[in-house]
Amino acid sequence: MWHRIVMLLNDIKIRNKLLLSFLLAALLPVLLVGGYLTIEMKKMAFHNAMEQASTNVDRIKKRTEEVIRVSLDISYRLSNDARLKKLANRQFESVYDVVEAYRDYPDMREYLRLYKEISNIRLYTDNATLLNNWELINASDEIKASDWYQNALQHEGMVSWWYIEDERDHKKYLSLVRTIELESLKKYGVLVLNVNINMLNSILSQETFDTMIVDDRDYIIAANRSDWNDKKLTDISLDNNIMTQRSGTFEATLNGIPSKVLIDELKPASSENGVRIISVFSIGSIVKEPNKIIGLALTVIVISIILAFLLIYGVSSLFSRRMLRLSKHINRVGLGDFDTTLQIDGKDEIGLLSRQFNSMVRSIHDLMEEVTQSNEQNRLLEQKQSEIRFKMLASQINPHFLFNALESIRMEAHMKGQTEIARIVRLLGKMMRNNLEVGNNKIPLRQELEMVRCYLEIQQFRYEDRLRYEFHVDPDTESLHVPPLIIQPLVENAVVHGLDNNTEGALVKVEIVRTEDGAKFTITDNGMGITSDRLNKVMRTLEDSEEREGERIGLRNVHVRLKLTYGEPYGLSIHSSPGEGTEISFTIPMEG
Repeated sequence: MWHRIVMLLNDIKIRNKLLLSFLLAALLPVLLVGGYLTIEMKKMAFHNAMEQASTNVDRIKKRTEEVIRVSLDISYRLSNDARLKKLANRQFESVYDVVEAYRDYPDMREYLRLYKEISNIRLYTDNATLLNNWELINASDEIKASDWYQNALQHEGMVSWWYIEDERDHKKYLSLVRTIELESLKKYGVLVLNVNINMLNSILSQETFDTMIVDDRDYIIAANRSDWNDKKLTDISLDNNIMTQRSGTFEATLNGIPSKVLIDELKPASSENGVRIISVFSIGSIVKEPNKIIGLALTVIVISIILAFLLIYGVSSLFSRRMLRLSKHINRVGLGDFDTTLQIDGKDEIGLLSRQFNSMVRSIHDLMEEVTQSNEQNRLLEQKQSEIRFKMLASQINPHFLFNALESIRMEAHMKGQTEIARIVRLLGKMMRNNLEVGNNKIPLRQELEMVRCYLEIQQFRYEDRLRYEFHVDPDTESLHVPPLIIQPLVENAVVHGLDNNTEGALVKVEIVRTEDGAKFTITDNGMGITSDRLNKVMRTLEDSEEREGERIGLRNVHVRLKLTYGEPYGLSIHSSPGEGTEISFTIPMEG
């Protein structure tokens, strides 16, 4: 799979590779970071909104409790007011006596005047001699049959809160309802105090979120939306499962809009029931501002990416044109035109490559001239041989000819002060000569290690700081003779996989230690490692009886030669895990 990906990438033009690299290096991180920041910003907006809503609900709860506490205090005073009980129990003989008695008891009117938190006070009794006024009322049969009246009689002395209509002005109020024992004969009157709804609405009017106060029967007592007053929760299309909740935070839909709902219960002391404070805010309103910021940021990012893309496109096109010019001149040389000269300005790698190309073409041209002059005695044969050599050079350069060309390039680089290039060319020539002169006989270990060092030095010249290597060789193994090219393929494999997807660079280690009956060779890299399934496939490939194209022939070649040289028990051992690099090892017996 990886080999196919590499082959596919190798088939892509360099300009397209640069554009693809830009997209992966710039666009992908922007998308990841942008997505992460979007999620975190929305979470933060939700968190802040919930904190604000919770703070608002707590404030409303405290202020509402302050308002209704006034009704509680007044109800306790009236329940212990002997003058009121005496007035309610007295059997009057004339209307004049009743009016005089009412005039002598102004306490209820004083409470209304002193406390704006209450709208009205009334006491229902069964004293037929009393006259109905704003405070003392003979309960009618309809009132006696009402739920709130019967509930008060059943829960003697307990305070309950009802959203009921006042029969005098036909308006609904949040009302405190309780019984008052009028005499020792268990005769009761029902006391009702209306809470000032305007004060409750003024408390809610300052809130930014939709907020309401609801009683036990889901009636909306007060709200900061006028269209919600005198309605039930069912009338505003709130989810049914929310109506039964007493407190907490929930997700619901209000009029088809996804929303967050915060509920807190207010149950005053000595009360059998209470009210709920419900705050509703749509999710869309919470993320509205973050979405604006995110949209603006995305606009800036998209514009920046487009500008950067155009810039990288221009640079890659310039780079690609220079490479195409070099490719055209190489094709001309391949067709036999050695008089061509490549002119590419610049001191970068392409400029350096063009100068080296011109130097190589001149060296090839000079060598061709030398060969032609040294064989003047037999023109016809020389002409035939030159044609053959010319065709060979167009497809494959003769090794010894390549060594001479490399030596000429090295001398030219050395004379021009390019010592590093001269050193690398020398190492390359030494390595190629050694590889071509390899036979079937074993070679000293130090000679094999020297070629490995040459290879690593050349690769280090290519990748600079991205490649590091270490040698740890036991001195007791220096006399060992090994098959040629037994370590280099494994090191080459470690370099390739150590550099793949590794931003920190590759670290290749070669370790040779003496064991009881032989020497153990270990080559490790710090690459991305191999999955267990891929590792099993590689091990099966090493044991195949026939080589298959594209299936790690280098590793299999070493594996097979070890077994053919030392016997069936010997061969390669591979250990790897994803993210932990790869270790290839083998053991051979100690031989002089």
